[in-house]
Amino acid sequence: MAEITAALVKELREKSGAGMMDCKKALAENNGDIEAAIDWLRAKGIAKADKKSGRTAAEGLIGVASAGTKAVVVEVNSETDFVARNDAFQGMVRGVADVALGTDGTVEAVGAAIYPATGKSVTDTIKDAVATIGENMNLRRSAALSVEDGVVATYIHNAAADGLGKLGVLVALKSTGDKEALNAVGRQVAMHIAATAPLAIRAEEVDAAVAERERNVFIEQSRASGKPDNIIEKMVEGRMRKFFEEVALLSQAFVMNPDLTVGAAVKEAEKTVGAPIEVTGMARLLLGEGVEKEESDFAAEVAAAAKG
Repeated sequence: MAEITAALVKELREKSGAGMMDCKKALAENNGDIEAAIDWLRAKGIAKADKKSGRTAAEGLIGVASAGTKAVVVEVNSETDFVARNDAFQGMVRGVADVALGTDGTVEAVGAAIYPATGKSVTDTIKDAVATIGENMNLRRSAALSVEDGVVATYIHNAAADGLGKLGVLVALKSTGDKEALNAVGRQVAMHIAATAPLAIRAEEVDAAVAERERNVFIEQSRASGKPDNIIEKMVEGRMRKFFEEVALLSQAFVMNPDLTVGAAVKEAEKTVGAPIEVTGMARLLLGEGVEKEESDFAAEVAAAAKG
């Protein structure tokens, strides 16, 4: 049996929103496993969802760049938002995005690519900037999308400067139709992705482990109703259909027109574009997503300093 520490209980409370005693019991029932405890709380109806995806604390900037039928998005982190507003830092992130266009978009490839202004790798250029700017910085994530014929539309939310902001989205649309009209469609879909954070383009592309985890939670919730197994099975299947509708891009209600799904809206846009449209890829980077910055008690720090 794992030791259920106060720190573990605190972490679970922050991630689930459940009460202290419920969190302590959930951890005890699941041998201290945070993720299993969250599922246990959800199954009991105590916690609605895992909140950790919304707990973003890292600073820095998301940068996007595009050329022809390819686009990239990168995340470069800094310690403070003050640095993110620094012209030198913004120029560096923009430069990293431009360099990423010449790679396959993986962090390893972008980090190893040569940054023209310094003649060094992107990784070494960022390390040099640490000494100049005075904060720890790093290239954390990157992604690239391309199409043979069509467009890769981009969108930056909370823009700090051209091509830079707190959230960046790419969406690849394959089509032989009018590229200007296609890009306008792509930008709207990218804005939708920014707002809803879909897990996949189509239901069948949702990660199997994620789907199985949801199914297990629904099974436990349905069993609590006391209904027969055949009824529980139908209840679970119904909830899973609803789950896929909510997390798969093409089946989501389109934020620009909730009367249509995204898939239906894209189909409708084919009239304007003049050719069939296929959504072939998407990427969404939210600054600091999944990274937690240690929070300090400023009053305690001052008191400690006063004591010498």
